[in-house]
Amino acid sequence: MARNIRHQSHTDHSHAGHDHSENNSHSHAGHTATSLNKMAASATLHCLTGCAIGEVTGLIIGTILRWTTLQTIALAVALAFLFGYMLSTLPLLKTGMGFFAALSVVFAADTLSIATMELVDNTVMALIPGAMHAGLVNPIFWISMPFALAVAYVAAYPVNRYLLTKGKGHALVMKYHGHSH
Repeated sequence: MARNIRHQSHTDHSHAGHDHSENNSHSHAGHTATSLNKMAASATLHCLTGCAIGEVTGLIIGTILRWTTLQTIALAVALAFLFGYMLSTLPLLKTGMGFFAALSVVFAADTLSIATMELVDNTVMALIPGAMHAGLVNPIFWISMPFALAVAYVAAYPVNRYLLTKGKGHALVMKYHGHSH
C-alpha cells in the first residue's frame, strides 16, 4: 500500500508538474503583462508627481506675482518639466552617473510622457469653465486640478506602457537602477 501511495504520489506530482509547465507559459505571459502594467503605472505616477508639483508651484508663483493666466500656465508647464526631470535625475546621480549623462537619459525617458500629461492637463483645465482663472483659494481650482491630472494620467499611461514595450521611456531610467522589463 505504501508502494501504491508513493507511485500515485509520483504520478500525481509528474502530472501536476506537466500541468504546471503548460500553465507556466500562460502564467509567465500574464506575469510579464502584469509587470509591464505595474512599471507603466509607476512611470506614469512618477510623471504625475512632477507635473502636479510643477503645476501647483507655478500657480502659487503666478498668483503671488499677479501674472496673467498665460504667463502662469507657461511657468507651471516649465516647472512641471523641471520637477519631472529632477525626480528622475536625482536617483541616477545617486548611482554615480554624471549629471549630463543622467540628464540625457532623463530627457529621452520622460519628455514624451510629461508633454502628454501637460497637454492633456491644460486642455482639461481650459475646458472646465472658470478653472483657468480660478485662484488658489477658489474651490473650482481644487476640484478641477485633481480631475485634470487624473485625466492626464489616463492619457499618459498608454504612452508610458508603449514606450516600455519598446525599451524606451522609463525603461531607460530603470536599467540604471538594476530593473529590467
